Amino acid sequence: MEDRSRTNPKRKRASEALRESEEYFKAIIQNSSDIVLILDMLGTITYASPSVERFLGYGPDELIGKSSLDLIVSDDKPRAIADFGRALLIKEVLVPNVFRIRHKNGTERILEGFGKNLLDNPIVAGFVMNVRDITDRKQAEENLKESEKKYRELYDFLPIPVYEMDFEANITSANRAVYETFRGTEEDFKRNSNAWQLLSPENIDKSSKNIQRLLQGEKIEGTEYTLTRLDGSVFPAIVISSVIYSDEKPVGLRGAIVDITERKKVEKALKESENKYRLLADNVNDVIFVLDMNLNYTYVSPSVKILRGYEPEEVLKQLSMETLTPSSRDLAIRILSEVMELEKSEQREIPISRTLPLEMMRKDGTIVWTETKLSFIRDEDQRPVGILGVTRDITDRKLAEEELLQTLESLRKAVGTTIQAMVSAVETRDPYTSGHQIRSADLARAIATEMGLSQDKIDGIRMAGSIHDVGKLSIPAEILSKPTKLSEIEFRLIKEHARQGYEILKNVESSWPLAEMVYQHHERMDGSGYPRNLKGEEILIEARILAVADVVEAMASHRPYRPAIGINAALEEIEKNRGVLYDPLVVQICLRLIKEKGFQWAK
Repeated sequence: MEDRSRTNPKRKRASEALRESEEYFKAIIQNSSDIVLILDMLGTITYASPSVERFLGYGPDELIGKSSLDLIVSDDKPRAIADFGRALLIKEVLVPNVFRIRHKNGTERILEGFGKNLLDNPIVAGFVMNVRDITDRKQAEENLKESEKKYRELYDFLPIPVYEMDFEANITSANRAVYETFRGTEEDFKRNSNAWQLLSPENIDKSSKNIQRLLQGEKIEGTEYTLTRLDGSVFPAIVISSVIYSDEKPVGLRGAIVDITERKKVEKALKESENKYRLLADNVNDVIFVLDMNLNYTYVSPSVKILRGYEPEEVLKQLSMETLTPSSRDLAIRILSEVMELEKSEQREIPISRTLPLEMMRKDGTIVWTETKLSFIRDEDQRPVGILGVTRDITDRKLAEEELLQTLESLRKAVGTTIQAMVSAVETRDPYTSGHQIRSADLARAIATEMGLSQDKIDGIRMAGSIHDVGKLSIPAEILSKPTKLSEIEFRLIKEHARQGYEILKNVESSWPLAEMVYQHHERMDGSGYPRNLKGEEILIEARILAVADVVEAMASHRPYRPAIGINAALEEIEKNRGVLYDPLVVQICLRLIKEKGFQWAK
């Protein structure tokens, strides 16, 4: 049969155009980023575009002849079958739907597809399906939902009220703390969503001006407002706001509310407390002042006018250290330097305060003696941020102390003169022991000094040592100077001199226990001494020192009834009886003084 298309030019051109169109659409399908499938009326795949391999891992030829339902995940198959059946029965286009598809490697992909009937009257011949992989988009949507959920949870979890509003003052978003703070529910805010009603009338104008400032790009740290709750009560708050932008255009405001009711109460209490203590400070006789860490005055109480003659305003302009005399200034600087060094070393035993005797200069040029107590003012981290001082006028006390010292010195001289008279009287009655008391006192004082006793105890020991034999005034002179051995009765009389010395001195007014030291200087550590057989700690330390000094000097010196035994024998005696008759520490110190340090009596 003759091919008419070759002989009919019009048919030939139509055939060529059809072929070109077919090739054109085939090229489009094969290069499409979406998957194109052709299904027959049973859902069997009769064509698959090359892009199927990129999304599902199957080559186009692998899918031809397979049921499209085999690719759908089991849970989604019932829905796919229902859609497919409905399209067959009523010949409608398959509406876009989302199914999970099994990839060749076993993973799941999410695809969105829609189809068109291939109509072959009177029945459907099949469908052309356009399928798009939306796995990444779905994942992004899920991530966004999760992020929004977390944001919302965090938003609601915040204890600070946070809200968003448009420029008509309509509240578009609020967290749970907003409802709690304003004592309402989410439904209440939906019914009454305008923010102006939450402001007291006098604050609305302030808020409007702040919004304009924000829109002009000005940064506002926070503004104090009086806010009104839904129940009509009011409270003070700080509101912090910022502009919300969309496509670089302002669309609303975001704000946070800080309820400062408690802070206001604390501020009021602090102000009342400050006023109370300022009133107290302004009316006490002592001068209260505050210095910063550069030692500049920041406060001084009005009583400074009485103390120094200056008005408080004049003092605030003065340098604190220049109000002191040079010697007091040096003392204050030295003490403050010591305390600051302790602060730097983080010592935990820093004194809470220091009390210093300071001389201050008055406006008229005179000097006033003060007692000034200084302590640090510390911040919450216990770091010093200032110095609190309390100054008291002690001029009268200082004058009284000086008079007392003069009186004591006079008394000391009088006592010394009296003691010297006693010494002379004893030595007059017992010329053979001339110098014994003074020499014993010198050794006793040296021992006490080496032991590290206080100066007051050392002075008392020297005084008692100078008169420790004063009781011999009651003993007949012929017994004291007898050149031969004493009888038992005579020796008993000699032993009474310790008791007699106590009787002579017991009524003498003195800051030292002179009478007891004299009474005990012949007592011994083991109780074998006289006159009361005292033992160990029952004996005053001063008397224990005198006992050793008395024995050493007596044995080293001449007596009317014997020649000098010698210093070596004296040292052997106390060393042999150390801890038995004599205090062991006192003996140790005495031996060291004489043997190692070369102690000698003055000629």
